Amino acid sequence: MAVKMRMMRMGDKKAPVYRIVVVDSRVARSGEYIDKIGFYNPCAEPAVLDVDVEKAKAWLSKGVQPTETVKSLLVKSGAMEQSNKLSAPKTNDKKKKKD
Repeated sequence: MAVKMRMMRMGDKKAPVYRIVVVDSRVARSGEYIDKIGFYNPCAEPAVLDVDVEKAKAWLSKGVQPTETVKSLLVKSGAMEQSNKLSAPKTNDKKKKKD
């Protein structure tokens, strides 16, 4: 079973609030989750980030893979160290046509 740490959208229309959850990767975005790790509200001023650091470290030690967004939130909360490796580019450059 592939387990991931990702965000689960909640809240009203145009006012998103997210839970940071541990979930089987085959489950839908708003489906059942295994464990709740934290909470993120990007609409508040300033943005609210609440992460249970001990739970996050425990799941990461078990091999759970966080998504890119969750990884950046975990770095901000102190649950994870920022890696020095460069990540792969997200988009490919289009090849130029020769005239």
